[in-house]
Amino acid sequence: MKKLMKVALVAMCIVFMGSFAKAQVKIGYINQGDLVQAMPELKTVNTQIEAYKKQFIDQLTTMNNELQTKGQAYQTKQTTMTDAAKSAAQAELNDLNKRIQEYQQNASQQVEAKGNDLMKPIMEKVHIAIDAVAKEKGFSYVFDSSQTQLLVSPPADDMMAAVKLKLGLK
Repeated sequence: MKKLMKVALVAMCIVFMGSFAKAQVKIGYINQGDLVQAMPELKTVNTQIEAYKKQFIDQLTTMNNELQTKGQAYQTKQTTMTDAAKSAAQAELNDLNKRIQEYQQNASQQVEAKGNDLMKPIMEKVHIAIDAVAKEKGFSYVFDSSQTQLLVSPPADDMMAAVKLKLGLK
């Protein structure tokens, strides 16, 4: 009786393994970077980011001009200044330089955040289209070929044309 149970268990395992092995996983790929570059909305986003960045560049230019002017004034008057005046002028120049560096870091972070905010709707649109095409074509997994080097990639599994069609791109 125990042998019969073991044989039945082994037979059930073989049946389940066979049906599990028959289930195929279909894998697709797409170059998401190229797809995003093809989006017409990207041009508008880039224009908005550049305009936003220009505000910071203008302010940094003003601050750098102020630093240069004060630095030149310090160098011309340095020989006639008292030690206390030299020390105060150097402290002012160091403080201004520190503020410029902090402003530059803050500006970089703000521009990056603004870019991420502006790109979010485009990326959502791309992801929705990729997901829809993957479901239509029966892909279980989709790789981003711009981030992964595909050693073997059959053209039939490239989703770019189908996703572009879904997004209405040429």
